Amino acid sequence: MSKTSDERGRLGDRADPPAETEAATPPYHKEDERQPGLLAVVRETVVLVALAVLLAVVFKTFLVAAFYIPSGSMESTLNISDRVLVEKVSYRFGDIQHGDVIVFVHDEPGAQPAGPSNPVTGFFSSLGQAVGVVPPSDRDFIKRVIGLPGDTITCKGGDVYRNDQKVTESYLDTGITTEGCQRTKVGPGELYVMGDNRTNSQDSRAFGVIQRSDVVGRAFVRIWPLNHTGWLRRDR
Repeated sequence: MSKTSDERGRLGDRADPPAETEAATPPYHKEDERQPGLLAVVRETVVLVALAVLLAVVFKTFLVAAFYIPSGSMESTLNISDRVLVEKVSYRFGDIQHGDVIVFVHDEPGAQPAGPSNPVTGFFSSLGQAVGVVPPSDRDFIKRVIGLPGDTITCKGGDVYRNDQKVTESYLDTGITTEGCQRTKVGPGELYVMGDNRTNSQDSRAFGVIQRSDVVGRAFVRIWPLNHTGWLRRDR
């Protein structure tokens, strides 16, 4: 039995659905990947440098700073141009102890503070000091704590005596003797300091006791040169 034209028309509609229209997606071109412009690169570089400087300043001010050894006063524990790390946290929660190697600020009586007159130069100088690539200012010293408040320090026969007891100083080189100290009573808030190189050290034997408030922090590890790295201990 033949199908009517209406049936054939309906079957044709089912068999041949209308073709789907293609999505209007623009063709992909590799050229559309735009590289960042010069201004964006410069801006990102400036931001990264600013963050690095900020971190260095924060670390130097509150946590840890590198310190460049400028003289031979601590030889041979620390030699000229060695670098140490100075931490500033422990003394906020604990006390300074005999034998600690400390960094402190000291001004000679009548001396005028020296520093770069150009603020830009001063900024980069301070930054260089923070990372230990620039020698410290003439006001920065590194010495070992010999006397604490209440101690009486004196020298006899080339040895240091604390409260009339000879101090064992295993950190000194063989043959080093200590001369030139006047009998000194260390008062409250004061410290008596000496360099390990007793024959070539400007310390409390010359300028007297220092103030506890002038202490910057404790040098705890030597990081440069690589063949001379190590912890700085109180007994050596």
